[in-house]
Amino acid sequence: MAAAFVAQTQLEAALLGVATSAEKEQLILEHVRKIDGKETDLKVPEFEEDLEWVNTEEPLLLHKDLCGKVVVLDFFTYCCINCMHLLPDLHALEQKYSDKDGLVVVGVHSAKFPNEKVLKNIQSAVLRYNITHPVVNDADAKLWQKLEVTCWPTLVILGPRGNMLFTLIGEGHKEKLSPFISVTLKYYKEKGEIRDHGIKLKLYKDSLPPSSLLFPAKIAVDNSAGRLAIADSGHHRILVTEKNGEVLYSVGGPNSGWKDGSICEASFNSPQGVLMKDNIIFVADTENHTIRKIDLTTERVSTIAGIGVQGTDQEGGRTGVEQSISSPWDLAFGTNGNTEDHLLFIAMAGTHQIWVVFLEDGKLPRGTEYKKGTCIRFAGSGNEENRNNSYPHKAGFAQPSGLAVAPREWNCLFVADSESSTIRSISLKDGVVKNLVGGERDPLNLFAFGDLDGIGINAKLQHPLGVAWNEKRGLLYVADSYNHKIKVIEPKSRHCATLAGTGKASNVIGPNFNQTTFNEPGDVCVGEHGNVLYVVDTNNHQIKVLDLEMQTASVLAITSVDAVDASKSVKPKKGPRLPKSADSVQMAPLIVSSGQTLHFLLKIDLPEGAKLTEGAPSFWAFLADGHEWLFEGQKISGEIVDLVNVPEVFFRVPAQVQTNRLLLSIDVCLYFCSKNDNNCQMKGISFKQPLQFSNTDQGTISKVNLSFSF
Repeated sequence: MAAAFVAQTQLEAALLGVATSAEKEQLILEHVRKIDGKETDLKVPEFEEDLEWVNTEEPLLLHKDLCGKVVVLDFFTYCCINCMHLLPDLHALEQKYSDKDGLVVVGVHSAKFPNEKVLKNIQSAVLRYNITHPVVNDADAKLWQKLEVTCWPTLVILGPRGNMLFTLIGEGHKEKLSPFISVTLKYYKEKGEIRDHGIKLKLYKDSLPPSSLLFPAKIAVDNSAGRLAIADSGHHRILVTEKNGEVLYSVGGPNSGWKDGSICEASFNSPQGVLMKDNIIFVADTENHTIRKIDLTTERVSTIAGIGVQGTDQEGGRTGVEQSISSPWDLAFGTNGNTEDHLLFIAMAGTHQIWVVFLEDGKLPRGTEYKKGTCIRFAGSGNEENRNNSYPHKAGFAQPSGLAVAPREWNCLFVADSESSTIRSISLKDGVVKNLVGGERDPLNLFAFGDLDGIGINAKLQHPLGVAWNEKRGLLYVADSYNHKIKVIEPKSRHCATLAGTGKASNVIGPNFNQTTFNEPGDVCVGEHGNVLYVVDTNNHQIKVLDLEMQTASVLAITSVDAVDASKSVKPKKGPRLPKSADSVQMAPLIVSSGQTLHFLLKIDLPEGAKLTEGAPSFWAFLADGHEWLFEGQKISGEIVDLVNVPEVFFRVPAQVQTNRLLLSIDVCLYFCSKNDNNCQMKGISFKQPLQFSNTDQGTISKVNLSFSF
């Protein structure tokens, strides 16, 4: 690469001095002729035969399979935000030129973190970023070293003989990349060196079955409404569910896009962070580079910040859709004076900063007054660093990806700073940025990662993506993503310890936290008044639920939604279903009349010493196969969190009925654990209630006991 550096430096200097496209293309052509005319090609060495490949039927050889092609080698690592920013440019090239036209893009994955060397994790990243060109796992960075690559991303453009022509370092080269490729293809076609043979691809995504979630990114809980919001990033949508996993709304998807309006028509592009309060959901719409707002009351989606393309502004100050932003990754509410939740903090991964949107007029620490809608930098210089500082604008972050506000005593914003593998804090009183755990003292060392419990910088993390504050317990939970663990930090002592996970990527629900496993968990969220931790288990395409009281884990069952083609915004007509092993209880027939209300009273006794698993999706639901008209306008399911204060289960007989008799099922599903041996079970009961409809008034309300003992 060094040998080609002088010629390319001369080319780039010359390009700065011309204005028209024709002049630029002429300079590029002269450069290609000059490099091509050398007696000896600057040839790239052959791919080694034992390398692992993704998206191909078999390993490729540069000087055989790719002979006669203009090849773009994209040196990347999948954690890198700058590498992600480059992918749309490469995608645009691939849309314009196919392998038949003579262009082939090859991703060369040269890992930063040990976790990124694993083929399965690279395959997951290829799916997540919708990469459809060949990718080779340069796990030991051999090709990286041979070509003297120094940073991510780096593009190396080769001619049809494997001869090096150009290199582009970093992101933001779209205006150069397109003419480089077009001129090079034309030049070698005229020389007769371009071959039109196809490359045998076998896309990894075509081998996978559909799933309810695809690379879920973040989760939010609204305890007052008893609902969850899930960023189903791989499906480009937001799901709103009951706490038992029953889907209430699906907004966006299955395809990516940027469209406001009705929740039936709105679209997103790989959304990440979500926040929910009442009927409002805020979304970090990452690859649209926008902040979106979903209003479930009006059933409308709007954009409150961002212009739909990546921005480079590192200061901000404009309002709404006039302000460009870059790869927002997470969100957190902040307090504006005495008014709660009127600030919206943004982890701006693309510029390595923390920004804020003012939901009402207000000001920041050490700041001036700002009008509602203003979107502006809060902390971070924009340099990719692990730099702490008393002045927030002089501090440095490295791809901040998770946020959590700790109010009252702490009055700070905790930040999962992924590329520095640290957890940081920003004072909401004066803006001081401090280290909490991880990393080291050198602000330029972004390789101080590992998997060690300990205090402060003696603790080590590996690319953490999410944080959650537990107000009840005074603890901070961390999704230590590349260590496949959930960790917990006591902020006063700065002690960090493993809470759950083994350190190995897999998908196991163990008898306790230590034997429960994850695969690159992307987020954590505290629910049930501090007793439950929701974990977004991204590469397992699941939400796991950790009961912090019982120390048990379960999987949130997403129900009543298809893997991709979910109905957009209607409540499901059918409740969740019981397992086939459920007990059946035959009830005595009831004579009912139009308008009558049946009040079902759950009287269920668990085994001695057992209690319901907090946060697990215990539920009740009505079912009447073939008679869904029976439930129009009624609540047909709900969660069960307590068998002492049982939920109110009511059924109203419709004014007009379509049959003389039918069978109503009242299904109950319970997750419970024994206190003595931590033995956890899921049991179902289906109460079969025959109904006979009469024209004679049967009264206003009738109570029906549903009794069962395990």
